Amino acid sequence: GAVSCLFSSNEITMADAEKKARTFRKFQFRGVDLDQLLDMTSDQLMDLFHARVRRRFQRGLKRKPLALVKRLRKAKKAAPAGEKPTPVRTHLRNMIIVPEMIGSIISVYNGKTFTQVEIKPEMIGHYLAEFSISYKPVKHGRSGLGSTKSSRFIPLK
Repeated sequence: GAVSCLFSSNEITMADAEKKARTFRKFQFRGVDLDQLLDMTSDQLMDLFHARVRRRFQRGLKRKPLALVKRLRKAKKAAPAGEKPTPVRTHLRNMIIVPEMIGSIISVYNGKTFTQVEIKPEMIGHYLAEFSISYKPVKHGRSGLGSTKSSRFIPLK
């Protein structure tokens, strides 16, 4: 009773909708905010990743991944503010996504074509290959000739 005379139900729902539209769930990677991730040293970052990724970085970054990161930086710098950078093509499907790559567009080779992948914060710690499928998923249809004993008696057209 008392509340309904102060606000019409329409105003209340408008306020709720506005609140919902404004509050984005702030992205966190293992409890660390995105801006903090970008400021971290590589050692601090390694503590957040799982064992396989830690081991990979522990063994040192080779020349190819470093070249890719350099090209991503260059593409990002060349892009006008607020626009997406030009895609960088790569065959390095085993590259691990680090916070520095966020916002970049990478064309990942799947053995046949390059699949464009836009790097989002949720992808941190994953491999590039996970976002560029290298096979065509099976669409099961009818079984072929010779798959069963009875299929021998079906006349060939």
